[in-house]
Amino acid sequence: MTDGFFSPVPAGTEPAPELDTSVPHSSRIWNYWMGGKDNFAIDREVGDQVYASFPEIADLARTSREFLSRVVTYLAGTAGIRQFLDIGTGMPTVNNTHEVAQAVAPESRVVYVDNDPLVLVHARALLVGSPEGVTDYIDADLRDPDAILERAADVLDFDQPVALMLLGILGHMPDDEVQPIIRRLMDALPSGSYLAMYDGTNTSEAYNEAMERGNQQGGVPYLLRSPEAIESRFNGMELVDPGVVPCPMWRPEPVEVGTRRGMDQYGGVARKP
Repeated sequence: MTDGFFSPVPAGTEPAPELDTSVPHSSRIWNYWMGGKDNFAIDREVGDQVYASFPEIADLARTSREFLSRVVTYLAGTAGIRQFLDIGTGMPTVNNTHEVAQAVAPESRVVYVDNDPLVLVHARALLVGSPEGVTDYIDADLRDPDAILERAADVLDFDQPVALMLLGILGHMPDDEVQPIIRRLMDALPSGSYLAMYDGTNTSEAYNEAMERGNQQGGVPYLLRSPEAIESRFNGMELVDPGVVPCPMWRPEPVEVGTRRGMDQYGGVARKP
C-alpha cells in the first residue's frame, strides 16, 4: 500500500519487467489511437491496419476516456464512493481514475490492476495521487480474481462500498469466463458497491471486420458482443439511468457540438443492492 503515490520498487526485490516488442498489446494500441507515445512499432502497425478500415476507432478511444471521466465523477460525487478497483487499467493518459476521483474527493483510494509490464513501469512512475488518498497498482491477471481481491485488500476496505471498474477489458475474455469473473468480484464487495463497465459492440459491420483483422495479427483477441449481452452482465444489480447505452450517451455534457461518433461501445453503471 502507498500513501498517495506509487512506491518505487527497491532494487533487487523484483525482476525487471519482460517486454516482448514483437507482439501487439491492446493497451498499447489503444494508447496509440489516443495519440500517446507509450507503444511499439508492432502496436502502431496493427493500430494503423484497424484504423485504415475503421477510422472511427479513434473516436471510440476518445469517447471511452470521456465515459470513464463522467462515470468516476458520478461515483465519487453523487454516489459518494471513496474506493475504486480499476481492472485493465491500460497505459496512463489523461483523466485517469485516481485523478478524476481525487479531484472530487481527495481521500479516495484507487487500486489499478493490469498485467502488461510496460503499463506497470509507467503506472509506478506516472500515477501519482493526492496526499490525502491512496493510489496503488497490482500486477495481476483478470483471470485470477482471487489474487486480485487478496492483494487489493491491502488498500481497500471490503466492508465499505467499492466501485469495480471493468472498462473495455471483458472483450478479451471468452463467453464462458465473463459472468463467473464478474460474479466472483462483485460477491466480494458489500451492498452499495457499484459495477462500471463498457465494451465494444458488434453494431457496425466495419468495426466487426476491422477487429477481426486486428485479432489475426496476434496478441490477445478482442471479441465484440451485442448490446444485449453487455447489458446482461448487470443482471441482479440496479442500473443507474440511462442504463446501458453507447458511451457518448451515458450522461453527456449539457452542450455538445457536432455529430455524435464513437457509438459502437456500450456501457453502464449499476449498484449492488
